[in-house]
Amino acid sequence: MRIITGTARGRKLKEPRGNAIRPSMDMVKEALFNVIQFDIAGRRVLDLFAGTGQLGIEALSRGAASCDFVDNSKAACQLVRDNLKSSTLDGGRVFQSDAASFLARAERYDLVFFDPPYDLQDLDQIVSKIVQFDILNQNGIMVCETKVETTLPDVPAPYQKGREYRYGKVKITLYIKESAE
Repeated sequence: MRIITGTARGRKLKEPRGNAIRPSMDMVKEALFNVIQFDIAGRRVLDLFAGTGQLGIEALSRGAASCDFVDNSKAACQLVRDNLKSSTLDGGRVFQSDAASFLARAERYDLVFFDPPYDLQDLDQIVSKIVQFDILNQNGIMVCETKVETTLPDVPAPYQKGREYRYGKVKITLYIKESAE
């Protein structure tokens, strides 16, 4: 697992032991960043269900202003801290919290990575909470990684479910918060 491009390009990231954390495959990560490449620089990012932190760290390497990393697991939070340190990138904060509790007190973000465990039962509730707590800024983007067969909910305006991209057994779904103008 490595940082694809940006100021920390080529740096290796620590990988998790065991199967408790499922990092995004490099092919999927590269495709995802090709889709949002012009929506990263200077943005505030949230890496929800951070795992290794690789999505948020990639965003920081590509010029994101800051990234908050959230994971319920103490081991995952330590892994994110280790990966931030080895990448030598600034602007990362790590929070050990379940997603719902963090979202209830979250700030606003321009870009949210939502890469939960594939067997998470309350995906719809988490997406609904993101909309309910309105954590995206105008024209903000939420990028969701799930199994291909997972159906994510439609959301009320000004949020909008956008395109879906399939990469083997993985699906990337975009949500966008449209501008009020």
